[in-house]
Amino acid sequence: MAYLTFEEFRDLNLSNELTEDEFNKLLAPASLLLDTQTNDFYVFNDLDKDVPYRSKRFKQALAAQIQYFKETGKTTNYGLNKTPQSFSAGRTSVSMGSTQSTTSIDTPLMADEAYLYLEGTGLLYRGVQ
Repeated sequence: MAYLTFEEFRDLNLSNELTEDEFNKLLAPASLLLDTQTNDFYVFNDLDKDVPYRSKRFKQALAAQIQYFKETGKTTNYGLNKTPQSFSAGRTSVSMGSTQSTTSIDTPLMADEAYLYLEGTGLLYRGVQ
């Protein structure tokens, strides 16, 4: 089951830079990442029958995550961190800023915006359900 359609994505997202083919390629890895972060809540519960506020926030988080994947061009931690953080040539040294998020809970791969959409929904709760 797909959590989000391309039409819903377009309605939720301010950017129109993503084609439907790109959306379809990024939907699965973004969904898997959000499933992991939410302890598979919507694997076991029907998104469409859940509380409207929480299901809408999940879809907003998914749209933000898809946009993040598009903007970074990466869908894995390895791909995201493959760029060296610094290099030197002779007496010249260049250091790059970290691509790692400071607010994402477990992975730099998760968009800060996606995490913020999920905050307060209970979906990030790590206790036993």
